[in-house]
Amino acid sequence: MSDRTDAELVRAAKADAGAFGELYRRHVPTVYAWFHRRIDWAASDLTAETFAQAWLSRRRFRDQAEGSALRWLLGIARNVARESARRDKVETRARRRLGLPTDLASEDGYATVEERLSPRAMLAQGLETLPEHEREALELRVVDELSMRRSRTSLASVPPPRGCASRVRSAAFPRFP
Repeated sequence: MSDRTDAELVRAAKADAGAFGELYRRHVPTVYAWFHRRIDWAASDLTAETFAQAWLSRRRFRDQAEGSALRWLLGIARNVARESARRDKVETRARRRLGLPTDLASEDGYATVEERLSPRAMLAQGLETLPEHEREALELRVVDELSMRRSRTSLASVPPPRGCASRVRSAAFPRFP
């Protein structure tokens, strides 16, 4: 470790990442302990997030503690903890609404819900609810769109199937006797 103050290290970190590394080594035990006393299970992640935020905001650092950056780092840590608690409340409410377990240590049910909420599963569910003539119109429209994209990008000059547009119209708007 050098004899430079924290403020000098933060200023130097604008051009030298190694200076920020030294600041990190000096204060990571204190920041980690601060989180450990408050949120034991997330202390490592929140400490990492604090230093990431400090790195991103290093140009805004103002020396207000006679060369020490610890007060600045703990202020960032307090904001990180506050934001983490806010996100946790939002996520917990969402898990409750979705019928998921709120205990994050438990993985029961997540795979089933993820499968049910996947875009592919939701699309398949939506297609099943369409009347047959609308489903056929949609399938023809997709084929037509894919053919048009191929033509425009010159990947393949395959024309749309003959009579595709009229079949789409007749499928979408069937004539009833």
